[in-house]
Parts: sequence; structure tokens; C-alpha cells
Amino acid sequence: MSTVYDCSEPDNRAAGLAAAAGAVRSGRLVVLPTDTVYGIGCDAFDAEAVRSLLDAKGRGPDMPVPVLVGSWTTIDGLVLSVPRQARALIEAFWPGGLSIVLPHAPSLAWDLGQTRGTVMLRMPLHPVALELLRDVGPMAVSSANRTGHAPASSAQEARDQLGDAVPVYLDGGLSGENIASTIVDLTGPDALILREGAVSREEVNEVLGVEVEVAR
Repeated sequence: MSTVYDCSEPDNRAAGLAAAAGAVRSGRLVVLPTDTVYGIGCDAFDAEAVRSLLDAKGRGPDMPVPVLVGSWTTIDGLVLSVPRQARALIEAFWPGGLSIVLPHAPSLAWDLGQTRGTVMLRMPLHPVALELLRDVGPMAVSSANRTGHAPASSAQEARDQLGDAVPVYLDGGLSGENIASTIVDLTGPDALILREGAVSREEVNEVLGVEVEVAR
């Protein structure tokens, strides 16, 4: 049985965040609002929980799960190194709608899918998401929808698709524009935009001072 918590009401928000933190720590799933679309998430270091997340979405490990963080500094413990370009993008767009792909630290015991040694990281611009992330640490978070269906822009849309596979839904109201984050891959010799979304290519170019190609 799932429970929806209306985070616009202070007492419900506190209860919802406590329930969500408990769910994450016990290896269960939560739905949370972000500044792009609603996400379904779990403890990034709990491989069984990540498999449950993929099962709830109806997809396999061939599409790895991104990781959301609650602060700039969290990234330092998750990746092999933070290059200058990554620092520039973080300072310009975090928290916000930009995801960065980097080689992850080899010592990390996590299984996010077939990542080929990389991880996609983002810090969302949403107070409910940030409060939860700062409490429980990095979370594996994907869009809160069944694969092949439209991403959810509300907690109810997410619940309609995911049902009781998720015990805790945090309702933060309607998301902003129903648009995914921009993804910048920094694992190669040159930056590459894998997906253009909330942050434009022109904005990325301006921050990095180069013309960044978009993957075809």
C-alpha cells in the first residue's frame, strides 16, 4: 500500500520526508518531485533497491540509473576526478537541469546498471528533493514513469503508472516544464551533449568557452 504526502502542508511535508528517508534506508522506493519531472528513487548504494527501481519502470540494466546529490561537494566522493569543465558546469547550473557524466570512483560498491565505469550526476533545484538527499545521501533516481510512457509531472501521474510498487510518494505540486535535464558527457577528450533539455547548448557553450557538439 502506498501513501501520498502533500508537501505543501508543513506537518505532512515533515511526515513525508521522514517516511521517505525511512523507505530509502530500508531499501524501498520513493517518488519525489524535482525541478524537471517527478523521479522514482532509492539508495544509490543498494543494488537490490536499484533492481526494484528498474523492475517498477519495466526496463533492464542496459539503461543505467542516474544519481542525484544534495550538494556540490558530494560529487567529490563519487567520481574518479572532477575536471575543470565539470566544476564550471556545476557552478553555473547546479542546482538545476543539467546532468554530468563522469568516470565514477572505482572503489564504490554500487550497481546502477551497465554504466561502463561512468555515472550520471545531477543536483536538482527543488527544496523537497534537496532536503531528502541531504538526509539520506546520493540516490539513484530515474523519471517516475513506466518505460515507454510519458514522464510524470505530478505525484498522481506517477502513482497512476507505478502504483504500489512505490510505498512513499512526495507530492510537491506540479513540476516545472515537463522537460528532462540536459546531459553533458565529460568522459572523453571533448565535452559532448548527449541530450539537450532544460539547459540549452548555447548556455553550455558559453560556460565552457567552446562549441560543444551534440550527439547524433
